[in-house]
Amino acid sequence: MSDEELVVLLDDAGRSVGSAAKATVHHAHTPLHLGFSCYLFDDAGRVLLTRRALGKKTWPGVWTNSFCGHPAPHEPTVDAVHRRAAQELGTTLHDVHCVLPEFRYRATAADGTVENELCPVFCALIDGPLDVAPDEVMDLAWVSWDEIRAAAALDWAISPWAQTQVPLLELAELPSWARRWAA
Repeated sequence: MSDEELVVLLDDAGRSVGSAAKATVHHAHTPLHLGFSCYLFDDAGRVLLTRRALGKKTWPGVWTNSFCGHPAPHEPTVDAVHRRAAQELGTTLHDVHCVLPEFRYRATAADGTVENELCPVFCALIDGPLDVAPDEVMDLAWVSWDEIRAAAALDWAISPWAQTQVPLLELAELPSWARRWAA
């Protein structure tokens, strides 16, 4: 059994057409693949923003949503959300909700690397302390929804996917606990 991390490749209709190594899939002509993003809330209604580690291949050092990742082939996306929360943030989640199931984006970084994902967006409540992986996250901040909204209004403050997701989240059918804070 290989330890190589794989991503799910998709056709334009969002159907699986195979897999590729995560380590080599992101480049100037990145194929469409499956990912996800998650916004993690605490009991006070703050949302966790993270700054991507400088060693990340895509958007190193950029502030973004709480965490993101790629489901493995045949892995339910919600299971991947729980797996990546543990891997990146060293925490567990509860009350996980997919709030933007059809979100899709394509963005090109300053170095020419392209991100091209069908990227369902989740909201969840944190269920324990954080123990971040330094190769994934270099900094973090618990912020209000108003602060996220302000960051999304600036085209340089957060990742291009988070910048696009934030206004859509305000229109999405959020769980009651998130709706109360994201209003």
